[in-house]
Amino acid sequence: MREDFLHYVWQHQYFDKADLRTTSGEEIQVLRPGQRNADAGPDFLNARLRLGEVEWNGAVEIHLRASDWQRHRHQTDAKYDQVVLHVVHTADADIYRTNGSLIPALALAPRLAPDLLGRYEALVQAPAAAPLPCAPLLPQVPQVVRTMMTERALLERIEQKADMLAELHAHLEHDWEATAYHALMAAFGFQKNSEPLARLAKAVPLPVVRRHRHDARQLEALLFGQAGFLVGDEATAGDDYLADLRQEHEFLRHKYSLGPSALAAHEWNYLRLRPANFPAVRLGQLVGLLHRRPALFDALLTAGSVAALTEFFGSAPAPAYWQTHFRPGRPGKVPGLGKSSIALLITNVVVPLRVAYARQVGQPALVESSVALLSELPVEHNQYTDLYQNLGFEHRTAADSQGLLAMHKGYCQPRRCLHCAIGGRLLGGGAKSLINR
Repeated sequence: MREDFLHYVWQHQYFDKADLRTTSGEEIQVLRPGQRNADAGPDFLNARLRLGEVEWNGAVEIHLRASDWQRHRHQTDAKYDQVVLHVVHTADADIYRTNGSLIPALALAPRLAPDLLGRYEALVQAPAAAPLPCAPLLPQVPQVVRTMMTERALLERIEQKADMLAELHAHLEHDWEATAYHALMAAFGFQKNSEPLARLAKAVPLPVVRRHRHDARQLEALLFGQAGFLVGDEATAGDDYLADLRQEHEFLRHKYSLGPSALAAHEWNYLRLRPANFPAVRLGQLVGLLHRRPALFDALLTAGSVAALTEFFGSAPAPAYWQTHFRPGRPGKVPGLGKSSIALLITNVVVPLRVAYARQVGQPALVESSVALLSELPVEHNQYTDLYQNLGFEHRTAADSQGLLAMHKGYCQPRRCLHCAIGGRLLGGGAKSLINR
């Protein structure tokens, strides 16, 4: 058993409350269990309890064993002096405040329904190989609960991404255009090369890019040179185009006091990547975008549909050389930015960027319209989304895909069943007939 199970039981009052008494025999009435505290200090704040003839307003602390109070060193922490009830599974010790006064205790072990505990253990103690602990019990869960949980997980996923972009925005001195630039640079790495592209954005900051946006050759020389793709080697010997870019890069790096390059060849990842995803290909596409789209943030903010965003990304091709070379000095026909890649950019950059901006300026309608873009995108298929789809979860658009991925990563994989609406339905449904509420 984990402590979060007792948190869940106390929060929802899923235990037998008949003749409820402290370990010393004093009668207990729970008038308000309190609010869960996510910060340092007692587990539940602003609880309201009647102990004997006295009504108390204070905190509730929860442990598996009463002696955990000493193990967690609460006996020396004045924050815990506000605790008016110590809720435990097993009362194996008396607990005192820093002033020496005894804290009343409630032992839950004899008051928990075996069926409730059994359901909990079946969920959170499922084998690690079981990707979805509640799969055998899902027929008991109405579709509306599954849909509600998927939507909740989707919004949490978007909020988390928006929070990261809000932090980036603050770091960039509250410049939304710079935020869009850094976010897109990292996103064009499509996971494998996101980190080196994020470093490249720092090495070639937006003010420098802005000065050369009008000149595709200079922009290309700046970014490819700082990325380390213009270093001469056997493959590029005799390539006049790259030699010309190398010369331009030398001039620009001296002008802006830049190093020879921000990254080395070995820092770019190629393992298990199709040639269309090679970093030089993606960087070429970024050069085309930065050259032809001078106002990134405004365009991403005002686009009213997925079709408009697809046109924004798809109609800014890479320079001609990078349409015919997968790597410097190595020719081959390179496809343009595909629809699936554009969908990922909309999902991972456009939507959270717009949500972060909308929260800051107080435009809830923009949050809603931005999230709605995901419903215009096609579904994503992978081992996780297919698993949920096979178990009867709705899976029609990218909004569903993102919600299912968020549910897997945030709830199912870490076994946070007690925080999930589906797990709550299974546990609560089984408890209602077995406890006196």
